[in-house]
Amino acid sequence: MDNQPLDCLVIGGGPAGLTAAIYLSRYHLDILVIDGGKSRAVWIPCSHNHAGFPDGISGVELLERMRTQAQKYGTRIECEHVTKLDRDEATGLLTATWGSGSATARSVLLATGVSNRRPPMDEALHDEALAAGLIRYCPVCDGYEVTDKKVGVIGSGKGGVNEAIFLRSFTADVTLIAPDKRVDISAEDQARLDEAGIETIDGPAEGVAAMEGCITIDTAEGHFTFDSIYPALGSDTHTQLAEMLGAELSGDCCIRVDSHQRTSVPGLYAAGDVVLGLDQISHAMGEGGVASTTIRNDLAKQRPLRR
Repeated sequence: MDNQPLDCLVIGGGPAGLTAAIYLSRYHLDILVIDGGKSRAVWIPCSHNHAGFPDGISGVELLERMRTQAQKYGTRIECEHVTKLDRDEATGLLTATWGSGSATARSVLLATGVSNRRPPMDEALHDEALAAGLIRYCPVCDGYEVTDKKVGVIGSGKGGVNEAIFLRSFTADVTLIAPDKRVDISAEDQARLDEAGIETIDGPAEGVAAMEGCITIDTAEGHFTFDSIYPALGSDTHTQLAEMLGAELSGDCCIRVDSHQRTSVPGLYAAGDVVLGLDQISHAMGEGGVASTTIRNDLAKQRPLRR
């Protein structure tokens, strides 16, 4: 790469980052996408609520289409994991570093997303069960697919209760299983579960085994079999790079941004689940579009004319 700084470095190649890349390249900006290959979208065997695909589309295919579209307009994409982000206070330029190199840019968009916490099971088995719809992580996306089926939710506290009650509108057969020794919930939440007819099972949920058409959870109370399970174990937001620059975080440990996706650090923007863990592709894409247009407009204040 030459010594000229990029107009924008996009860190993260999921729906938010690739949407932004398409916009930024079509704004005739010099950009680079660094993608660690960990987008949760690759977990989606088939999304049926993404507009424009009435028969559904897999996460892998959707991301491939988006990469192709971005590259059509000149986006460069490298498969690397950014480990460090610095800002030169004198120039305002930002420099990202990864295993095989680095890049300096006038702006950086963080679209680094989150990671779901997985239930205790072999990784390969987990991925097979996920592909078969035996494990699901987003009831907003695929609650429809478990209509009138037997569903287990591994979780506790208000998060587990809320997910179980959300799923109760799709099926009458919902069970909340404690990941640890017992379901730790308030009397108020227990009353909500009782009213919804949701059973609770004490844990620990020590093992998960998948078989053809169903999935079994081992607990202290015995073995329980379901058509699908939803791990409601929380997630880890990838805010480390933002924290290196001292960017403000919100109360739920996401990156705090304004209504145009600007962080508290000049030149640093964020979009997607790293800002708000809504787990919705369409929402992440929308934020990517907003962020890219904001970046274009902010950069244009410094250099408005096409060279």
